[in-house]
Amino acid sequence: MKRRTFLKSVVVGSAAGFCKGDEHLTASTTRPALDPAVVARELAAHRIAKIEARRSNDRYARSIGRNRTGKRVGRGFGRQIRVLTTDQGVKGGAMSGLPDSEARRFVGAKVSDLFDLTHGTADEAAPLDLPLHDLVGHILNRPVCDLLGNHGTRKVPIYSAAIYFDDLEETGKLRGIDRLLTSCQDDYDSGYRAFKLKLGRGLHCMPKREGQRRDIEITLAVRERFGECKIVVDANDSYSVEDFLAYVTGVKDSGLYIIEEPFSENRDDLRRLRDHMAKVGCKALIMEGESGGGPAERPWRYGSYSRKHIEQLFALADEQLVDVFNMDLAGVGFTRWRRVMDELVKAGVTASPHTWAGTPRPYYCAHLAAGVGNVLIVEGIPGTATGMDYSAWQFDDGNVVVPDAPGFGLRLSS
Repeated sequence: MKRRTFLKSVVVGSAAGFCKGDEHLTASTTRPALDPAVVARELAAHRIAKIEARRSNDRYARSIGRNRTGKRVGRGFGRQIRVLTTDQGVKGGAMSGLPDSEARRFVGAKVSDLFDLTHGTADEAAPLDLPLHDLVGHILNRPVCDLLGNHGTRKVPIYSAAIYFDDLEETGKLRGIDRLLTSCQDDYDSGYRAFKLKLGRGLHCMPKREGQRRDIEITLAVRERFGECKIVVDANDSYSVEDFLAYVTGVKDSGLYIIEEPFSENRDDLRRLRDHMAKVGCKALIMEGESGGGPAERPWRYGSYSRKHIEQLFALADEQLVDVFNMDLAGVGFTRWRRVMDELVKAGVTASPHTWAGTPRPYYCAHLAAGVGNVLIVEGIPGTATGMDYSAWQFDDGNVVVPDAPGFGLRLSS
């Protein structure tokens, strides 16, 4: 089938048959659902002709300060982008750590053997999961969220995850809370209306009690300056349960939105936290899942996360001790996230996949949110990366707006 003919026939239905969630889209972005059979025929007409590796480096909006380990994050990190080109000249690319020795085996494969509209990327092609989604989006001239069914909204809540210990110098000397508030203001001016504040200054950066008091002061100062914004706090398991209860008491009137990994998760301590939150009137959601449990022996439906870790999370959710799961976007895998989201829905929890530290990853996650749904908020990283054009992406009142551009909407430099 000629590409032009295909693009006219690839959609089925009418406005009355739009997928769940289309009511959130503008008229310019609502399009009928893709027909899996027609898509399969078009993908079968494309073979992988070339797989390139490119290096991309983050360009954070500013140099990021220290975290609980005491190390500065800096301006960003480097990563590999895999660019796939078909025998019809269509290109797509995204983050992938696949080495050259393994990439060669996919050259010559039909795209339809590597990707299915209903199920996503084939298991054997999992290392090319993100590049294949972008490539298929370009073949079909559709955004990735269209491939996922548009079960969410194109306006996706997002928070800045780039607020580290900007109030401290390398030595731990105080630079002043205003330095951290300036970072918040920078991100506010960029369109963010939610901030994640790193906690744990008392672990390696300051004397314990002084650092814990500072965590409280920072939280209250951000609330005072940005009264309408959401506040997420992340301790990266650096607190004891007793000390975190004291922190919650200290910020009880700050209207926390999410508490992430306050301490190593376990039933008894989370029950104490939940009870204490109720006592002092803290209505924050509790988010867990990013770390813990060790790696799985082999990838399964939750990717590299161990079965023990996942089973524990669902057990905690069953007792309403955890509200949000934040396993890593790549640790689970983009396609696997598509497949397991219903399990989270049935358990009564939402998702906010971990995306730090690569600047493209929040935008991949925004497509997951718009396409699959049940993503509460995206972990954002202010900045861009070399070799990618981010201009299709815009912010609207604290939401990132998923563009109608093909693929992930991050155009690669030629």
